[in-house]
Amino acid sequence: MTVGGVAVLVAGAALLVAALCVLVRAVVGPTVLDRVVALDALVVVLVAAFGLEAVARRDATLLPILVVLALVGFVGSVSVARFAAKDSR
Repeated sequence: MTVGGVAVLVAGAALLVAALCVLVRAVVGPTVLDRVVALDALVVVLVAAFGLEAVARRDATLLPILVVLALVGFVGSVSVARFAAKDSR
């Protein structure tokens, strides 16, 4: 196995641990905003995982999926933030 292969495995393991931690926070989170932030972090981990897959395969066909996931995560976070701001008034 090459150094690049080992790096991809280590990065994949780190992303798996991060995803598990985020899922625990999404389930246990005491408030709705904690759960929303955890799910937004899960979207970030998914984008990173797809990016890692694209690097490992040396294939750029996953890049549109990365862009769409990033936009969906951003729009979702902004929508929840606006809703929370209206709710706190």
